[in-house]
Order: sequence, then structure tokens, then C-alpha cells
Amino acid sequence: MDNVTENKTMTIVKEDGSREEVSVVLAFEFKDTGKEYVVYTKNEKDENENVTVYVSNVDRSTGEPKLLGVDEESEWNRVKDVLRELSKAE
Repeated sequence: MDNVTENKTMTIVKEDGSREEVSVVLAFEFKDTGKEYVVYTKNEKDENENVTVYVSNVDRSTGEPKLLGVDEESEWNRVKDVLRELSKAE
């Protein structure tokens, strides 16, 4: 896994075409699969005052990067391991 980006912002285009600025928490790639992921936040908090984060698979196959969901359980487990390591480091 390579750490690509930390503490930056990006603009996401929602399905309705509107744009939203979000804060990137972490971007990384699994070298063995070549899949890229981004963890980002809209700085929303839940009822326990924890900041909500979102995780997406970055698809660059069309030239313009698209954010996709993480659908496979094995893939999601690997991403959760990265998030656990990130939370331990803080």
C-alpha cells in the first residue's frame, strides 16, 4: 500500500451534477491489485460527535476520475484494515 495524498481538498460531482468540496483524509493504492481508494469527509458529525468519513474506489479508466463504491467484502475488509491502522496512528 502506498500513501498518495493526505490533508487536501477535492471537488466531487454528485449524480445530479452539483459539485461539493470535501476534505481528503487519505488516498492510497494497493500495489497488488492496482486499485486506488480515497477516504474523505464533509466534516459532518454523528450523534456521538465523531466525524463521518466516506470511502470510495477511484476509477480512472475513463480519463476523468470517478468515485465508486467498495462492493466486494474482501476488498472492504482490506480498506477497513487501513482505516484501523490510521486510527491507531492518531
